[in-house]
Amino acid sequence: MARRLYSEQGDKRKVSRPAIRIAMLGVAIGLAVMIVSVGVVLGFKHTIRDKVIGFGSHITVGELLSVQAGEWRPIQVGDSLLQTLRTIDGVDHVQRYAMKQGILKTDSDFLGVVFKGVAEEYDTTFIHQNMKEGCMPHFTDSAASAQIVVSQIIASQLKIKTGDRIFAYFFSDQGVRPRRFTVSGIYETNLSMFDKTICYTDLFTAVKLNGWQPDQASGVEMTVKDFSQVNAIDEEIIGKIHKTTDKYGNTYSSVTVQEGNPQIFSWLDLLDLNVWIILALMVCVAAFTMISGLLIIILERTNMIGVLKALGARGSTIRHTFLWFAVFIITRGLVIGNVLGIGLLLLQRFTGIIKLDPATYYVSTVPVELNIPLFVLINVATLLVSVFVLIAPSYLISHIHPARSMRYE
Repeated sequence: MARRLYSEQGDKRKVSRPAIRIAMLGVAIGLAVMIVSVGVVLGFKHTIRDKVIGFGSHITVGELLSVQAGEWRPIQVGDSLLQTLRTIDGVDHVQRYAMKQGILKTDSDFLGVVFKGVAEEYDTTFIHQNMKEGCMPHFTDSAASAQIVVSQIIASQLKIKTGDRIFAYFFSDQGVRPRRFTVSGIYETNLSMFDKTICYTDLFTAVKLNGWQPDQASGVEMTVKDFSQVNAIDEEIIGKIHKTTDKYGNTYSSVTVQEGNPQIFSWLDLLDLNVWIILALMVCVAAFTMISGLLIIILERTNMIGVLKALGARGSTIRHTFLWFAVFIITRGLVIGNVLGIGLLLLQRFTGIIKLDPATYYVSTVPVELNIPLFVLINVATLLVSVFVLIAPSYLISHIHPARSMRYE
């Protein structure tokens, strides 16, 4: 009966036809807005998170005071430590690094930067994905390469390009130590807090400039297979190496990417609140349009309800008929909303039509993510909430008297 009511065209002048279309449109627009909001926020959060991880990995093992105060004191990074970290369940990759502050100087300008020394095991995928010019050299821990990779911001400020040679000056207890490097590559991530300072060179050079032993480094960066397990894996690392000392008397400790960059991840977490507010508002829009549409349909079908009651139909049966009628309307609205919402996300993903200011948002285009399981959950939740809020209005049917309803116009 509900299916026949839904498919019936009837009199075009009836009020219920535009009411049904408005209710359907309310569900479709509400769902489309929810899908687009969730897709954009997830894309934005994961893009920024991946950029931060690209500079610092998931978990960093370093000297106790260094990881707490942001200093760069050395720890011994021997084969035993690396093997211990690699055997931890859930760890995907382990790599060494060494940091050294310095100054890059041209004939007309100079700039303070941080050199990050990396070795052959360093995963350069992130840098290659964001490379603008040149290439990432094959850095090692056994020989100086005299090459550096700088960011686009640094290159623009110093007016240098790939292939240029530039002097760098480093300060230590022995005085100023100059080095001459060749710019082999220029990268750009739009994450200005890192792009303004980080330059890449080989681990051998960074260790030598710090005056450390060959088996020392600033720390070890670790990536995990499942980001949701970062804290659990960090707990296991703490149980194995936390507050143990190396042969030089330095104490080991560890820090996760969230603990090392609390301001960024706190900012990203605030985006979740915006999504919840949007979801609540759109569900309310869909629910209210369906309530108004159902009430109009019930009032317009008062005669039919009276006849059904006169023929012996129970109120619950009639209520279920109109609720199923509403389900058909909601389902069609969900289909339209999915096509509209996912279509907009795909359009942005493949064309990047909507641009952003990278200086403010750290990305040049609006990033999107298609999370199908989450979209299905939003569809199911929207359907259940919309039907649930219609239960109370459907009880209006029980107040319709058969005799009076047959004379109702």
